[in-house]
Amino acid sequence: MTPKLSIILSNYNEHANLKRGVLDEMNSFLSTVRFDWEVIINDDGSTDGGDVIIKNFVKTHSNFRLIRGQHGGKAAGIWNGIQVAKGEIVLYTDMDQSTPLKEIEKLLPWFDRGFDVVFGSRGKMRKNFPLLRQIASWTFRSIRGAMLLHDVIDTQCGFKAMKLTAAKRIFPILSVLTKKVASKGWTVSAFDVELLFLAEKFGYKLKEVDVTWKDEDTSNSKQRGFVFESIDMLMQIIQVKKNDIQGKYDQK
Repeated sequence: MTPKLSIILSNYNEHANLKRGVLDEMNSFLSTVRFDWEVIINDDGSTDGGDVIIKNFVKTHSNFRLIRGQHGGKAAGIWNGIQVAKGEIVLYTDMDQSTPLKEIEKLLPWFDRGFDVVFGSRGKMRKNFPLLRQIASWTFRSIRGAMLLHDVIDTQCGFKAMKLTAAKRIFPILSVLTKKVASKGWTVSAFDVELLFLAEKFGYKLKEVDVTWKDEDTSNSKQRGFVFESIDMLMQIIQVKKNDIQGKYDQK
């Protein structure tokens, strides 16, 4: 039977989050839903042993599957999962479960109303964000909103669902994948912005939905440099705008 929902996670050095039982939490929720589902976890070349936890978990949980790819970053990991997904709808979410999986109940009804891409939003005020991160997020959001996706509040929440057909059309042409730049360590990119921009450009119906979010990330392997990341992400947004002006997306 074709599952209604394929849940995709990309794992890169998430040992701490896995050890605290996020997979058990996901399974506990999914055991209560009334639709068929699958969970696909792409290991993105982890080096901290977290993949062993996943490997042991999937042995006793048939709806969970582990696939492996070379270290290519989050977008590449999600794309690996999309290519083997069987669900009508795919959801990608973060291993730390800062947005708990149960929030999918807020997204799914919108597909029945004709929407193709339904994505979670943390709103304008980000609870539990340090001041520096608040400032960086506000700056990013303001500049991005002036250039792209004017009606979208939050492009960066890692909780997005879309029809599988839309995902298979958009992901292969994301710049972060077509350029095939080597990924080193844990990085943040603005691929979500390009993803939503292309979905809107190609005529898909988008819906932004407020979801619960609280920073639950216990991984100590993600060295964050918010100022550098924000500048890099803004440069990526400028490139998306430039690509559109030059008509590079039109032939897609």
